[in-house]
Amino acid sequence: MAERARKSFSVRQLPGVTPITLACFAALYAPIVIIVIYSFNAGDSVALWQGFSFRWYAIAAENELVQEATIRSLVIALWASGISTVLATMAALGTTRTAKFPGSTFIYVMINQPLMVPEIVTAVALLIFFAAIKVATGYSGLAYLILAHSAFCVPFAYLPIRARLEGMDRTLEIAAADLYATPWQTFRRVTLPLVAPGIVAGAMLAFVISLDDVIITEFVKSAGQDTLPTYMLGQLRRAITPEVNAISTALLGLTILLLTAFFLLTGRNNDKKP
Repeated sequence: MAERARKSFSVRQLPGVTPITLACFAALYAPIVIIVIYSFNAGDSVALWQGFSFRWYAIAAENELVQEATIRSLVIALWASGISTVLATMAALGTTRTAKFPGSTFIYVMINQPLMVPEIVTAVALLIFFAAIKVATGYSGLAYLILAHSAFCVPFAYLPIRARLEGMDRTLEIAAADLYATPWQTFRRVTLPLVAPGIVAGAMLAFVISLDDVIITEFVKSAGQDTLPTYMLGQLRRAITPEVNAISTALLGLTILLLTAFFLLTGRNNDKKP
């Protein structure tokens, strides 16, 4: 009887669940919907609707500062996602394709440490670290931002790659080793093709995280190195215009596109697991 009662239980039968759920979704998405709607406002007001128009998208597209910040953001995100994905793949292989050894749990915790530490702490640490290098070398280029973004993107790329490796059947790798394949041949012809969806998913997640970052970028960047999020933050400090809404909507669209691809890849991987 008790088992039958557990099977018939549904959380939707609890009083107030549906209104609370709807309220949570409204709190999460209503501000975003408002930004998207007012990005098409024909007038200068961010609160008074004055007709539908693509005016602010055209203004943002012709703004040279926006163009430079967009290109800089994409360059940093591409480099950071590439570097962090390579490091995360190596770390995932090292922590899943070796026998358990003393300190392996500590290494796992340290790789994921940036996820648990407040971002402002990481930003201050990177600021102090790179400031010392800038003083010693005199170089103040974009490499600091790329390295900083790569550092905090590693755990975001590591998690889906490790999950993919842990879910893989090792029979093919063992069979390749039995057929005298070298470790490199086994990795290149067996492991890499199987783990590729996890690597792509990790790279896309790292790209999105890097593209959206504000705090660490604000601390590490030098003068004239605004990315798109820090440019928008600077504009908001002066005045709120519908141009910011248009940039936000475009950035939101790109983020949704990449995250959708990420969830499709990870969801397909989960469906293939036995």
